[in-house]
Amino acid sequence: MNNEKKDLGAAKAFGALLRFYRERAGMSQEVLGRKTGYSKSNIAMIERGLRRPKQVFVEFVDELFGAQGALLKLAEDVMASGIAAWFEDYLAEEAKAAGIHWYETHLIPGLLQTPEYAEAVFRCAVPPMEDEVIEASVTARIKRQEVFFRKPPPLVTFVLEKATLTRPIGGPDVLRKNLLYMRECADLRNVTIQVMPEDCWTHAGLNGPFILLETEDRRNQLVYVEGQGGRYFLSEQPDVGDCFARYSALRAQAHTPENSARLIEQVAREL
Repeated sequence: MNNEKKDLGAAKAFGALLRFYRERAGMSQEVLGRKTGYSKSNIAMIERGLRRPKQVFVEFVDELFGAQGALLKLAEDVMASGIAAWFEDYLAEEAKAAGIHWYETHLIPGLLQTPEYAEAVFRCAVPPMEDEVIEASVTARIKRQEVFFRKPPPLVTFVLEKATLTRPIGGPDVLRKNLLYMRECADLRNVTIQVMPEDCWTHAGLNGPFILLETEDRRNQLVYVEGQGGRYFLSEQPDVGDCFARYSALRAQAHTPENSARLIEQVAREL
């Protein structure tokens, strides 16, 4: 757990140290951006821990600011973690949540992915990810699945559009293996998987995918949303309550867990 916490804070620690050296040198973000080929906003994102720096950038700023390897050393933890900088805050909450409730529309959720499927997902990234980053990212994603077996175990539920079961990310063999793994996960006592039918006349999830988290003391709730334009938490009412109500409606509209399990098996057989 100590190593995990270290990894989760690596990007923010690197960003804070970079900002310290930049301000000590009396250099603005805009000037540093011109020297490194980055925009001012990209420098700001790195300093806030929202973007992972590239190796060539780290080497340049370490020498530029006379950091004597300090920035290089911190960057090793950022690269090795395999966790996107912007995702760190979410993972910190997921790792200790009493409840995780996930509605997904396009692909099998990360907590249910096999290593082969996860690698195929990362290889779909545009712009493309470097091989070593993909390898670290797959390792970090699979490690997240330890949350299923945490004590006390969290309640984890999923509502998945059928397209997540049929879109052949990585090819039919990769998808089949992942569907069979999902079926095994569905047998865990603290995990429930439901599939949305394709012929619903009404649908509560038209606004897109989201993840609901119940904090470890069950006194607070969070909503995590990802989109093309950014990623954010909702923590205030009525937004949080609206999302939990929406998820309840989705569960009512979806196939039962038993019928969903049979559907997952059927799709796997037909591949």
